[in-house]
Amino acid sequence: MAPHLHTSDFKNPVVRWIDERLGVFTMLKKEYGIFPMPKNANYLWSFGGIALTMLMIMIVTGIVLAMSYNPHVDGAFNSVERIARDVNYGWLLRYVHMNGASFFFIAVYIHICRGMFFGSYHRPRELLWIVGVMIFLLMMATAFMGYSLPWSQMSGWGVTVITSLFSAFPLIGDGLVTWLWGGFSVDNPTLNRFFALHFLMPFVILGVVFIHVWALHLTGSNNPTGIEPKTEKDTLPFHPYFTSKDSLALVVFMTLFMAVVFFAPLALTHADHFKPFDALVTPSHIVPEWYFLPFYAILRAFTVDIAIPFTGIVLLPAKLQGVLAMFGAIILWLFLPWLDGSKVKSALYRPLHRLCLIGLLISFIALGYAGAKPAEGLPVVIGQIATFYYFLHFLVLLPVLSRRETPKALPESISAAVAKKA
Repeated sequence: MAPHLHTSDFKNPVVRWIDERLGVFTMLKKEYGIFPMPKNANYLWSFGGIALTMLMIMIVTGIVLAMSYNPHVDGAFNSVERIARDVNYGWLLRYVHMNGASFFFIAVYIHICRGMFFGSYHRPRELLWIVGVMIFLLMMATAFMGYSLPWSQMSGWGVTVITSLFSAFPLIGDGLVTWLWGGFSVDNPTLNRFFALHFLMPFVILGVVFIHVWALHLTGSNNPTGIEPKTEKDTLPFHPYFTSKDSLALVVFMTLFMAVVFFAPLALTHADHFKPFDALVTPSHIVPEWYFLPFYAILRAFTVDIAIPFTGIVLLPAKLQGVLAMFGAIILWLFLPWLDGSKVKSALYRPLHRLCLIGLLISFIALGYAGAKPAEGLPVVIGQIATFYYFLHFLVLLPVLSRRETPKALPESISAAVAKKA
């Protein structure tokens, strides 16, 4: 054998021949075969792989749908209807792609909640967490641009309202809105650039996911106790233990996904999505997709301008406050590794922190409810209270408790924690 060739121990001659020249099978064996995983990782650790599966489904169905889509304001709505009615299995492609976005966000939200609860952002996984938040931001942007493509009454007006928010920024706001629109109103240039970016962004997300997985395999996976593995007894090889566990979780998740696709494909869709966009008729209530609702409620929670008393000089308009808070609500996640200074990672051993996280989850659900309702009456008050707690948690409760709370005693090792639970 030539000395420059990589030595492969695979028995299949074809696999060995390829592996000696590319090393791809050795890499897969190392990273997804013998890769050590904490033996106490549960099914919540399966949602990263589920999210990646949903991303691949979204990319494949999106490419096929793009073959029949017409990115023009005069034909976009009709092309979407034609896909559902005339293209072979177009209805299935559309429903899988449309509901796939919701299930993609479900998997990612569970993934994020798991990371927050078990402290997956602590050292040495700070960059792993930051890259994950970047993926979420890219997902939000991609989903928003995809939301506009049917060019329905709801999507067209949703684009108009959300892009108009950038006008709240002083000096650059109006120019930024004009640049986003590609003109002086939401029109064909807007749809064209949103379609192009929506087609491109999933591949960008896939590249960032590769970096995310790369960082994970360098630092290793966190676990429910938050204790780093000390010996080989604390870990198990990824295959077959976690491939079988992840496969079962994926089958259950995909069963639920397919149940929605085949039996309730329009359950998460507003009726105004079946009316073509009319710039002269404003819907009575503009509602974004459910995964945007908590941040939409934060945007609407600010209703009073901050001004100098008795002068009428407005320092910070309510609209700008809402825009800054909406983006800040996600940007805060980037600083979690430094906001949480506790040496104990897992909320299982931090009782007060666990209660605060439950309060954060309740506030997030309340924000979703408030965002789905018209901006009047009780929903606005609920949104304001939930917004207050949301920022209170990250800016006050988390930093204070992480330094003042007395955590419970940690197990000696992962194996000890598993033996005790058993």
